[in-house]
Amino acid sequence: MPRSSQERIFILGAGLAGLSCAYHLGTAFNLCEARAWPGGLCTTTEEEGFRFDKTGHLLHLRTDEMKELVNDLLEEDLLSIERRSRIFSSGVLTKYPFQANTFGLPPTVARECLMGFLEAHFGEKKKKIKNFEDFILSHFGPGIARHFMIPYNSRLWGVHPGEITAEWCSRFVPIPSLEEVVSGAVGYQDRELGYNATFLYPRKGIGALPNALAQRVPQTRYRSRVKAIDWKKKRVFCGRDVYEYEALVSTMPLDRLISVMDRPPAVVLNQAAKLKCNSLRYLDIALKKKPGLDLHWIYVPEERFPFYRVGCYSNFSKDLAPRGKGSLYVELASRKKMRRDRLMPKVIAGLKEIGLIRGPGDIVFSRMRKMDHAYVVYDHNYYATTKKLNSFLAENNIFSIGRYGRWEYSAMEDALLQGKETALKLQEIL
Repeated sequence: MPRSSQERIFILGAGLAGLSCAYHLGTAFNLCEARAWPGGLCTTTEEEGFRFDKTGHLLHLRTDEMKELVNDLLEEDLLSIERRSRIFSSGVLTKYPFQANTFGLPPTVARECLMGFLEAHFGEKKKKIKNFEDFILSHFGPGIARHFMIPYNSRLWGVHPGEITAEWCSRFVPIPSLEEVVSGAVGYQDRELGYNATFLYPRKGIGALPNALAQRVPQTRYRSRVKAIDWKKKRVFCGRDVYEYEALVSTMPLDRLISVMDRPPAVVLNQAAKLKCNSLRYLDIALKKKPGLDLHWIYVPEERFPFYRVGCYSNFSKDLAPRGKGSLYVELASRKKMRRDRLMPKVIAGLKEIGLIRGPGDIVFSRMRKMDHAYVVYDHNYYATTKKLNSFLAENNIFSIGRYGRWEYSAMEDALLQGKETALKLQEIL
């Protein structure tokens, strides 16, 4: 017999989007989570007194409603932080973003970047922007493209920017003014640029946020993994339980949602096969001492390094490491499984060159981690594919939300907002 079939809404997944949806609904839902804890990728684990998130999970809140919710959930445990980030290239550290801070680079590199920007800025905009590479060259010129934007983004996304559309990036890629670029070339940049110039962060790790929200949704059922979805009869099979629903809210990655649906149309399966994302392998590293640089994260565009970004957990909050010690996350450029005995010497050498550690003796332990879904790839099939899939889901009262449910590059605030917006919509239509 179906369990709790009187509840009209079924929510799949207790990440931020699912918890937010449940919280704003209040009643009349079932919420099931495959793991034994909430948060999805927004979690914090502890080992030997060190706390590790799943790489950098920082709160960039733009809306008053989400600021109010997060402050209500975390209260005095929320830190307000001004970003300290740098780029390591050409053997030096320069300010972020690269395109507005060429001061400090070797003179030949700085000149190439500045002249290329001026040529792009004052040149005739004849070429139509067809992809992210065109966007980079059009806005920043060939020097900035060659020394940072092309190599860094190739390492981040796992594909060349020419294979990615430019429609996603206006919010996340700072486009400085002429004055800002010139000021940054002579070391006269008087403010931080970009959407993440300031951020909020819980004292004991980002996992505090979903944990606090989960306390407001005590009816969540954990260790309840979805086995199948009968989308025609509107039933979800989780473990030994069967749930009927009128509307289904899924926060599973979109490709996985389609894979557990019972015999979807061939056209839907064909579209789902076109979805692309890359995984991420990264290292959590515990240090005997604080990192050698008082920075939050560092971008590394050059291919000679095995990583493209390094973050300093313990510089977000002193409570993430034992007193006097530190911790890092190291995001690896290769998506392939690697032998640690070959990888670690290269990682250690890179961290030492940048100035974060003195050598292998600084490391207490390191742990290799993997995210199967890290960055959704906005290839040239992206918009047509996701539009068709979302149309099919909407026709069957299925709402796919969250970073991977929506299949998008977005922030934690977006997941919280999508949960609330979906709850309000369901209250209207059911």
